[in-house]
Amino acid sequence: MASISLFTLYITLLLPFLPPTTASLSLSSSKANTTSLSLLIKIKSLLDPQNLILTTWSPNATQPCNGSFEGIACNEYGQVVNISLQGKGLYGQIPPEIGQLNSLSGLYLHFNKLHGVVPKELANLTQLSDLYLNVNNLSGHIPPQIGLMPNLQVLQLCYNKLSGNIPTQVGSLKKLNVLALQSNQLSGAIPASLGELLLLNRLDLSFNHLFGSIPLKLADLPLLKVLDIRNNTLSGNVPLALKKLDEGFQYSNNAELCGSGFPSLQICSASTPNSNKPEPFGADTNHLPSKNIPESANVRDNKLNNSRKSLSAVVVGVAGVIIALAVAGLLTFTWHRRQKQKIGSTCDNGDSRLSTDDVMEVRRRSASPLISLEYSNGWDPLGKRDEVSSFSQEVFESYMFNLDEVESATQYFSETNLLGKSGFSAIYKGMLRDGSIVAIKCVSKVSCKSDEAEFVKGLKVLTSLKHENLLRLRGFCCSKGRGECFLIYEFVSNGNLLQHLDVKEGGRKVLDWPTRKSIIRGIAKGIEYLHGSKNGKPTLVHRNISAEKILIDQHYNPLLSDSGIHKLLADDIVFSTLKGSAAMGYLAPEYTTTGRFTEKSDIYAFGMIIFQILSGKSRITQLNCHGAGISRFEDFIDVSLAGNFKESEAARLGEVALLCTHESPNLRPEIGAVMQELDGIITSNS
Repeated sequence: MASISLFTLYITLLLPFLPPTTASLSLSSSKANTTSLSLLIKIKSLLDPQNLILTTWSPNATQPCNGSFEGIACNEYGQVVNISLQGKGLYGQIPPEIGQLNSLSGLYLHFNKLHGVVPKELANLTQLSDLYLNVNNLSGHIPPQIGLMPNLQVLQLCYNKLSGNIPTQVGSLKKLNVLALQSNQLSGAIPASLGELLLLNRLDLSFNHLFGSIPLKLADLPLLKVLDIRNNTLSGNVPLALKKLDEGFQYSNNAELCGSGFPSLQICSASTPNSNKPEPFGADTNHLPSKNIPESANVRDNKLNNSRKSLSAVVVGVAGVIIALAVAGLLTFTWHRRQKQKIGSTCDNGDSRLSTDDVMEVRRRSASPLISLEYSNGWDPLGKRDEVSSFSQEVFESYMFNLDEVESATQYFSETNLLGKSGFSAIYKGMLRDGSIVAIKCVSKVSCKSDEAEFVKGLKVLTSLKHENLLRLRGFCCSKGRGECFLIYEFVSNGNLLQHLDVKEGGRKVLDWPTRKSIIRGIAKGIEYLHGSKNGKPTLVHRNISAEKILIDQHYNPLLSDSGIHKLLADDIVFSTLKGSAAMGYLAPEYTTTGRFTEKSDIYAFGMIIFQILSGKSRITQLNCHGAGISRFEDFIDVSLAGNFKESEAARLGEVALLCTHESPNLRPEIGAVMQELDGIITSNS
């Protein structure tokens, strides 16, 4: 009896520290769904007060995490981790209740018509990495509590009507990569505390009413690439170290700035404030030289505010001690609770590595400061640094884009820039900051390989492909908050080959005979490059060659698209993309029995494309091809050519197509033999 009592006591003491059972997880998930539902309905009432936009957010829903709530993504515990409502035309206010969504990692409310203030309650979102509130009608001050968000990496508040000072507390956001505050009504000085953001890559403070000098600490930021301070009333000596940013440093329309080494600035005079004088400290500064204050500033109000701050400092100090003790107790409790529940993303551990003050360690651990290649729910492809170290970090850095660049390029994924959608991706037209036009393929996390090491290897393959007949990859970007990967390609203005087939009168111009030969040869050269293994490039089977995957540039050169993309995608997604190829006749017959792709299956698809180019038709079947007599040109040559072709060339190209589409893969030629034949056809008859 005593032993039973001791056992019971032992279990009672141990129970709080045992891992949760499946039943308890289901119960907690159910509770989370119920809580999230009521909370989201409150949030909706402020975001969309007349229920004109968020109509899918129904209070009668069983739970919001089944995909029925537009713009909501949840984790496996039924907790909301992402709100993506950009560009929806929302005209309400930002609800303080959003601060209760403790697991939120991405909040995207930009490109709406929201008014009111930025709620200080957002500071409760300690897991948030991306905060996009830009391009709205927000007013009031930036809440200083925003400095309490330890995981924030991107803060976008630009193009609003925000006023007041930039809080010095922003300097506490140690993981911040991007700070965009341009085109507001901000005043005061640039806080020197921003110089403590060692991971800051881009800082845009342009088109505000900021005054004072540029803090020296900003010039020392090791990863800073862009500093834009245009159209303010800044003054004083520009730190010479900013010259290293080249065109990334924009400073025009600040009449009182001076400095050596900058072409458009005057050399500072002896009376110019030098670097030994106090630097601006934003809202708390008492050292702003009066001559640096613009005429529009209310000096009397500034003095009054300073005296009030001095009076309140003692009260704040006492309250701070009390709060610190309370927070310490709360943190201790939270730590034990998190240990007990084991709830949280594995990316928490990856994020903590970025908090180091050793900049060299930061550079070693992160392939690029431009982006965090992480996804929600613990998916972190670059978390395994050993995988990355085997791949040139310089290559990764040259290909990486950040989410801000992608969204700016596509005008925040505007419908007017949408080029097309498929079951697993969407493609947008975009313009990069250098003016170049690109096509951006958006692929959701759930469509990508779940194995992180395999995903990184897939990126390595994509960045290694370089050939004149392959669509050029400009870069990639993966967003933890959005749960998407973006592939940035060169934009091709002439559409795809499919759009140049079945040409009717009044439509696209008919491809002439030399252009058709050139396109056939260019496609073959692209396939030859993929199938080869020169210069360390692995042999690669395309798997999904079709007229739709062949883009035509302005010079009518063919470019194979989606080369190697299957290395990034989950198997079921790859298989789903084959339905269209099978319907169009591109899928080699042996695939139905073997389920495997080989170089010979690419050759088969190429043969079908030759028939399409010769006939000018989009629908070709193997039966049609092999049933036609090669000597009867009217059976397979496009009538739109009106006889403007060489019969000998057409006959030999038809024979190549027949060989490539042979039912037996062993009797199909290698791509090298095909290239020799094509070279012979073109050179001997040119």
